[in-house]
Amino acid sequence: MHRTLSVASSPVRDLLALTSRPEVISFAGGLPAPELFDLDGVRAAYDLALRDRSVLQYAPTEGNAALRDLVSARLTARGLPTSDVLITTGSQQALALVATAMLGPGAVVAVEEPTYLAALQCFRMTGARIVPVASDADGLVPSSLRSVVATEKPDLLYLVPTFANPTGRTLSAARRVEIAEIAAAHDLWIVEDDPYGELRYRGSAVPPLASISDRTLYLGSFSKIGAPGMRLGWLRAPADLLRTLTIVKQAADLHTSTVDQAAAAVYLADNDLDAHVARLCAEYGARRTAMLAALPTTTPTGTTWSDPDGGMFVWLRLPGDVDSAVLLKDALLHDVAFVPGAAFFATTPDHATLRLSFTTNTVREIGEGMARLAKVLL
Repeated sequence: MHRTLSVASSPVRDLLALTSRPEVISFAGGLPAPELFDLDGVRAAYDLALRDRSVLQYAPTEGNAALRDLVSARLTARGLPTSDVLITTGSQQALALVATAMLGPGAVVAVEEPTYLAALQCFRMTGARIVPVASDADGLVPSSLRSVVATEKPDLLYLVPTFANPTGRTLSAARRVEIAEIAAAHDLWIVEDDPYGELRYRGSAVPPLASISDRTLYLGSFSKIGAPGMRLGWLRAPADLLRTLTIVKQAADLHTSTVDQAAAAVYLADNDLDAHVARLCAEYGARRTAMLAALPTTTPTGTTWSDPDGGMFVWLRLPGDVDSAVLLKDALLHDVAFVPGAAFFATTPDHATLRLSFTTNTVREIGEGMARLAKVLL
C-alpha cells in the first residue's frame, strides 16, 4: 500500500487533460493520428467477429488461438521466430506482468537513461530499485552496462531499443550483439519493449534483441500500427516463463477482451496490415521531416536534438540553465504543448530536456505549432 501511494502520476497522462482544448497544438502525447486509423477495416472486422456469439463469452487467459497464431507468424516473418505469445491488454500490461512475476522489494532493474516513464512507474510499484545505464546517439552504451552489472548486479534490463521513447534513438546492431553477450554471461534477463519498430521512415531494419538472445522477453503492441483503443499487446518469452506469466495474468484480469481479440484476428486475416503500415510510415515520415526542418528556427543556438529513423519522438536539450517544466507553462499560454524531460530519468533529471511527438499533427499543424513554440524558446 505504501509503495503504491509513493508512485507519482504520469506527467504525460496529466498533460493530456490540459491539452484537450481544440485550439492547443500538442506535441506531448505519443499518440497515433486518428485520421489514419483504418476505420472501415476495423468496423468490418468487428461486424464479422460478432457473428459468433462466443466472442462475448469468457475466454482462455493465453488469448484467442487464431490471434496468437497470426501474431506469431507476423513476428516470424519480421525475423523473430515465434511459436506462441501471450495476448495482453496492451503492451503496458505485458510490462506489468513481467514486473509482478520477476521483481519485488530489493530487486534491481537497469534502464537506459532516459527511458519510458510508464516503465519507471511500473518498476517503482514493485518496490524495485532502478539504476540508470548511460546512452548516446547509438543507444545504450555497453561499457556502462558492464559497469552497472558489475556493481549493481541487476535482475532485469529494460530498454526500448528501436526508436526509443523518449529519445527516438535506435540501438545499433553491433551493440545489440554485445548486450546479448553481457546478458548471457551474467544471467541477466532483458525486456525488449518494441511498440514502434515497424514505424521506420529511413534506413534498414535492425534485428530484434530477442532474435539474438534467448534471455529476452519481447513486448509488442497493436496500438501504434492499429488502434490503441483496442488495447491489444503481446508478450513473447521462453516457454516456461510464458506459462508463469500466464498464471500472473489470470490473477490480474482473467483474460483480455474476447471481442477485441476476435476482431483483431479477423482484421489480420482479411486485411493487408503491411500496406497499412506503409501508409502510416509515408505520412509519419513527412511529419517527422517537417518537425526536424523547423527546429533550427524554433530553438536557441546551442540546442541539440535527436534525428530518429522512425517512431514518434524527437528529444531536445536546450542550452544553459533552463527548466522545460517552467517553459511548458508559457507554451500552454501560446496554445502549444510538449513533455518536459525530467520525468524520463530514473535518478538525476536533466531539466533542460524535452520530448516532442510528431505523429499526431499534420504537416501544416506542425508548422504552426513550431512557430508558436519558437515564441517560447527564443
